[in-house]
Amino acid sequence: MNPSVTKSRRRSKVVAPPALSPFELAKLGDGQVAYIKVMSPDEAQKAFPAIDGLPTGINLYALHGADGTPLALTDSRQAAVGHALGDELEVHAIH
Repeated sequence: MNPSVTKSRRRSKVVAPPALSPFELAKLGDGQVAYIKVMSPDEAQKAFPAIDGLPTGINLYALHGADGTPLALTDSRQAAVGHALGDELEVHAIH
C-alpha cells in the first residue's frame, strides 16, 4: 500500500428514533395493552392506596394499563394474567 494514499473512512451516525412522550406511549395501548409488574408490599401500597392490610414478605403482582394506570393487584402472576384476559387486554413484557 502506498503511504501517500489515504483511505477515507465514513463514520456512520446512529440516529435514535424520536422519544415518545408518556401521552403518546399511552395512546399506543389505547385500552388494549397492559403489563404486569412485580411489587413489594410497600410499592403496592403507594400504587393502590385504597387497599388496606396488604400482606408482608411476599411479592405482589400489579396489572397496569399501557399508560401506567394501576388496574388490579394480586398475589400471583397467573391471577394478574387472568384479570387481563378477562378484560380483553393484551399483556406485554416490560424490562
